[in-house]
Parts: sequence; structure tokens; C-alpha cells
Amino acid sequence: MAALHDLTALEQGELVRRREVSPLELTEHYLERADRLDSVGAFVTLTPELARERAATLGAGTSPLHGVPTAIKDLNLTAGVRTTFGSAAFADFVPDVSDGVTLSIEAAGMVSLGKTNTPEFGSPCYTEPDVAAPAVTPWDRARTAGGSSGGAAAAVAAGLVPVAQGSDGGGSIRIPASCCGLVGLKPTRGRISGHPTYGDPVGLATAGSIARTVRDAAAMLDVLAGRRVGDPSWAPPPSESFLSSCDRDPGRLRIARFIEPVITDAAIDPACVQAWEDASRLLESLGHEVVDVAVPLPREAVPVFETCWAVLTALSTVPPEREQLLRPLTRWLSDRGRAVSGPEFGLAIGAMRRYAAGALTALAPYDAVLTPTLASPPVKVGAMRNDADPQADFDAQKAFTPWTSAWNVTGMPAVSLPLHWTADGLPVGVMLAARPAEEELLLALSAQVEAAAPWAGRRPPGW
Repeated sequence: MAALHDLTALEQGELVRRREVSPLELTEHYLERADRLDSVGAFVTLTPELARERAATLGAGTSPLHGVPTAIKDLNLTAGVRTTFGSAAFADFVPDVSDGVTLSIEAAGMVSLGKTNTPEFGSPCYTEPDVAAPAVTPWDRARTAGGSSGGAAAAVAAGLVPVAQGSDGGGSIRIPASCCGLVGLKPTRGRISGHPTYGDPVGLATAGSIARTVRDAAAMLDVLAGRRVGDPSWAPPPSESFLSSCDRDPGRLRIARFIEPVITDAAIDPACVQAWEDASRLLESLGHEVVDVAVPLPREAVPVFETCWAVLTALSTVPPEREQLLRPLTRWLSDRGRAVSGPEFGLAIGAMRRYAAGALTALAPYDAVLTPTLASPPVKVGAMRNDADPQADFDAQKAFTPWTSAWNVTGMPAVSLPLHWTADGLPVGVMLAARPAEEELLLALSAQVEAAAPWAGRRPPGW
């Protein structure tokens, strides 16, 4: 008989529904694994007593993930539970409210084991904070799990939780999914509420799913999705559950593809090129038309995005007496952001929206878009971080992630799928994006791809 952690999140939820296993049994199973096997830097804070209390008192529920353990990213507010935002400046901060993501997870009857590792304010694409050990991929513990949802991805990939939530403002779900051999789904802008802080006036960031299978990722999106009173905007509701869309035939699609880097002249590792080419052939074998297209965003959009990114970093309010605890990269980005005037910021947001409109218009004839997820397999811990030269640090991050932020600019849903492994066993993701509010089609296509080239049976060392 398979061990509980060998089952998908949905299979575990079905066992709970049939009363063949209790939420407390699942919770104890994963707490034991998290305590014994977290050599991947998955957790900043474990909350075993809270998890046991919640699991033991859960009533009946309707969500397919009711009773299933998970964890919450350390950027998300959790009432009464330490939330550091990946920063030593907030090492002891305990919020008195929970945000919409946390409330949605609780409302679905899921059980959080604690807070997953993230870099300072979720900014870098690697997870090496001062408040926890680096998050590493379980496929090679000397290499990064990516960021900023690196702890969440490390936890799922190592079997410490079956599914997790992440957030993504420039690739922060899809990057760690690629590094850890997982499905990472960034939904459409406005799909998931930013309640109650609404801290991203630009519209780049959203919560999303990190899972071992497309169906688990879809079920987690069902948990997270939906508007709350006070939301400034929202995506139209789906015609059915996102999970049920995985059983839909996507039909014959027109799929655009490009491989030229969007934001910088990055060298592309041959393994990433091979993954992209193999995915193209797989899509064609499934009956889809794959068409080469030009990069839909011009390079002129890059400094506009960077202006907005720097201002968002500067919006992270830190008490003056604790600013010396911030990382050099954060201080450098914050200084850039504070140098931008209010009118300049407004003009940058307007320019970014015009660039997004141009990209959406260029891609409108296509049902999906295929690119690599990253420019290389996961790199060594510390390879991008450069405290002495934050500009070099930032440039290295851009070279590692030259495609992911494009879909944050346009607001399109995008997913990284673990379709390729290198000869020495490192995962390499490929990325599909779809038109805004077409997660159902994206999930139907992703589920079709997974059925044709399944990956869930792969297990990293130490599983």
C-alpha cells in the first residue's frame, strides 16, 4: 500500500471524505516528515500544536481538499502566527489579522503546518533570507529552490506537504516550480483577492498554486479564487470548478511560441532549449498547431517594469530603527523606488499598461503561448546573490528569469510544467500562458500534456 505522502492531495482529500483517514492522521504524518526531513529550508515557522488542534476539530466539508495539510507563505498574514516577510526587520512580528489567502485556506478546511520560507519581501528569485536557512531543491540540496515561493516549492517537492500556496509578482511561483520539478500556476490578475492590504497598486502580484499534479494545482486554485468585498477589481468567475476543467478536451489549439529572452540578453542553457523544443513536438503530437512568433513585449518595457518593481519594494514599511537589518538588495531597490516621484510612478504604470495591451493584442490570435520557464536548471545556492553589488545581483536574477515577468505585466495566467530533466537529474520546466481569464483552457491543456507525458511518479532523493 502506498504511503500517505505518495498520494496526490486530491487522493488524500478523498480518503478523508470516505473516513478512511482522519485530518489528524494526515497532519501527524506530515508534521513528522517536516520535523525529520526538512533539510531543504522549507519552513520558517512550524505550528504543530495549532495544526493538531485544527485537524482534531474539523467538521465535515465540501472542498475536495478538506482535511488536507498545507502551509502558508511567510509573506501572507496569519493571525497569531509569526510572519517575518523573509526579513530580519520583522523577525518577531505577529499579525493580529489573517489575509484573504489564509482565510480561504481555512474556509476550505485545509490544515496549515506553518509558514514557508521566502526571501526578504518576496523580491529575489532565490530564497536565502536572514531568518532561515536557504530553500533548496530536493533534487540537489546544493542548488536553489528558486524564489520567492522557494520554501513552498521545497516543501511540496520533498513531500513535507502535498500542495501549497505561493505568490507571484515576477515569476515567484513558476520559478521555484521549475527548480523543484513541480506544477506552478499563476492565475489571471484579479482571480484571487489581495484582501485586506491591497499592497500592489500596479497589479503584478497574485497568489497561486504549487503542486505535484495539474489537478492538485487546479483544486488549490478553487480554494484560493474568488473576490471579497472591497476588491478594486476581479476576474470573471469560471463556468465550472477549475478542477473539473482538467477533464475537458481543450480541442485543437493555436499555440504561439518564442524563445528569445524578453527582459535581457541571457544565455540559454541547452537543457532549457531542449525542454522547449520537446514540448513543442509534444503539443504538435497532441494535434495542436505551434507557431513561431516575435517577442510580444519590447525591451523598452523593461525599465518601466523595473521602476514599478523598485517602488513596490520601497512601499514595504520598515521602522527607521530597523532599516539597518534590511538586506543590501532591498535597500538598493528601495532607494531606487524612493527616487521615483509620484507623477513618474503614475506614468510608469500607464506605460506598462500600454505595453501590456500591445502584447495582448499581438497574442490574441493564439490560444496559448509556449516559452521556457528559466534560462538554466537550478543554480547553486549563492550563485545569484551578491550583497557587495546589488546591481550585479539584480542582473543575475534577470538573466535566470528572462520570460516569467512578461505574464505578470500582461496579467495572463501562466503555468510551469515539469516536462524535462537533465542527464544528471535536475528538473527543467516549460511555461504555458493563456489569454486573461482563460485558466480553464490553460488547465485543460496542461492536464492533456500531463496525461501524455506524466511526471508525478518521479521522486527526489530522500523522498
